[in-house]
Amino acid sequence: MAAHPPLINRETLDQHRRRAERAKGDFFLHDEVRLEVEDRLDMVNKSFHDVAVVTGFPDLWKAWLPDATVIEDTDTLALPEGQFDLVIHAMALHWANDPVGQLIQCNRALRPDGLMLAMFLGDETLKELRSSLAEAEISLSNGLSPRILPMGEIRDLGALLQRASFALPVADKVVRKASYATLKRLMHDLRAMGETAALTQSKRTFTPKTLFELTEKVYRDNFSEDGRLIATFDLVCLTGWAPDESQPKPLRPGSARSRLADALGTNELKLPESGRR
Repeated sequence: MAAHPPLINRETLDQHRRRAERAKGDFFLHDEVRLEVEDRLDMVNKSFHDVAVVTGFPDLWKAWLPDATVIEDTDTLALPEGQFDLVIHAMALHWANDPVGQLIQCNRALRPDGLMLAMFLGDETLKELRSSLAEAEISLSNGLSPRILPMGEIRDLGALLQRASFALPVADKVVRKASYATLKRLMHDLRAMGETAALTQSKRTFTPKTLFELTEKVYRDNFSEDGRLIATFDLVCLTGWAPDESQPKPLRPGSARSRLADALGTNELKLPESGRR
């Protein structure tokens, strides 16, 4: 049986990223992620000395974290095992053909009780554009083409941490909104951050101008405020620790020494037995 082609065309993705670097555009989502990472690390009662960053834009993150080891998010990460107490996977996991593999490699790069923070785009990102583009394309061609990267829901993404054998896994997200005067301006910003489609199955044919015109009309009719188009960016954060004996562990079932009813200061209500005939 023939293997399925990868979802992401890495060659196309790399071309988009290098184009964005040459343009020196506004990487505002990366800046949001950097600030969010700083806030989260401030809440951790631990110092981190050996830091690694995995990202599609190493030069950008190296400028922000000059003392860190910064590498590109290739399929095989150039991270030595057990050398870091913090690994940041920055705005790249949504482009991974094997996200679990990326997380496993980050886990292996950590010392015991080291922290991994992954921040990337989640499923509600550009939901307005997805909806408008789908409606316009169905109207014009009675079909849909793969144009925007599918992204995972947070309940599914959290399970990736357990599959990668992280301890104390946590998944949450923050939502950011931006507004644009035109669809063209939104597309300009996505291109400037290297976030335009790089799907293996994307059409290689020319996209008709009428599709973009109708998409903007649908967008403006349904997702605009004060004449500006609203765009949602869903920033997911996965947090996990490399397992260590010092970490808190759940108690065994039945090992409690006091009743919950006593702790709450209430009476325990015995439920009637069921299932007997």
